[in-house]
Amino acid sequence: MVRKFSLLCASLLVASALASCSSSNQPGTDNPANAEGRLQKVLSQQKVRCGISGELPGFSFVDEQSNYSGLDVDICRAIAAALFDDPNAVEYRPLNAKERFTAVQTGEVDVLSRNTTWTLDRDSSVRMAFAPVVFYDGQGIMVKADSGIKTLKDFQNRTVCTQTGTTNEKNLADQMRKLKVTYKPVVYEDINAAYAAYAEGRCDGVTSDRSQLVSRRTSLPQPESHVILDEVMSKEPLAPAVADGDSQWADVVRWVVNATIEAEELGIKQDNLESFANSEDPVIKRFLGKEDELGKSLGLSPDFAARVVKHVGNYGEIYERNLGPNTKLNLPRGQNQLWSQGGLLYSPPFR
Repeated sequence: MVRKFSLLCASLLVASALASCSSSNQPGTDNPANAEGRLQKVLSQQKVRCGISGELPGFSFVDEQSNYSGLDVDICRAIAAALFDDPNAVEYRPLNAKERFTAVQTGEVDVLSRNTTWTLDRDSSVRMAFAPVVFYDGQGIMVKADSGIKTLKDFQNRTVCTQTGTTNEKNLADQMRKLKVTYKPVVYEDINAAYAAYAEGRCDGVTSDRSQLVSRRTSLPQPESHVILDEVMSKEPLAPAVADGDSQWADVVRWVVNATIEAEELGIKQDNLESFANSEDPVIKRFLGKEDELGKSLGLSPDFAARVVKHVGNYGEIYERNLGPNTKLNLPRGQNQLWSQGGLLYSPPFR
């Protein structure tokens, strides 16, 4: 009797262990935000809930007519175009730096497209899964042109405004420590408060990604009275992110971003897309979904990449529309050129 009871207990323990292992291997079950399969949930809700800043011209900004625009916004629109053939099937959720990751982890948003730096800690302990980089940036400091400040060393016994919950706060501390500069950080949860304090003279400089400084300078009184120092304090690769634990949804977002980059490399634009319809080039046929139907393995329509180009454009068009020479920001592409043009943008092959 004792032997039978022992065997029964052992069997139950083995069954329990097997059930536990089986559960942990199911996609998406290690994160509550992904328990149902994020792609299926997005398709059933018929829209993409996209976390953005909403306060950064050129990246995500809302005008007086409540229309959103910017590079980050166009990434959201590209995802919606790929899924629904409709770039407007997006619900935008403005998020500050402190709350953005929680919104992804809890499933409040499906994707974060909010000038967010890809770091080891965010990839691991914060449990974000990052898509390809959409903007290579670096941290800088803006000061008043007549401040006499030329380098970081000139901040000895001066103040710098920054936002908490960002990489900028730590990068600034690291650089000042390395230079042995004693300074006073003035930290705000709201980025608007940080820039307002700087504009009112309550700090000698304000630090953030250089692209953000350029963007924010355009909204300051007398923009020409402010300069961004030449020193670059860090690498800031900005990329969309989703909650870790759902490889299918991460792949969807990843390959939608890749599609914008690949389209530019292939020379496919919104206004010439139709001219490629009868192309015999196998690379172009696969990319447009006319051969091999690669989109199906992602759970998407075979022509998902063509939808992205049709509704949103390739990466170059997105960049020019939001950050290029015909905008207030007029940001040179620099590192954000294609690899074939001396930049860092590179898509894995569509095959």
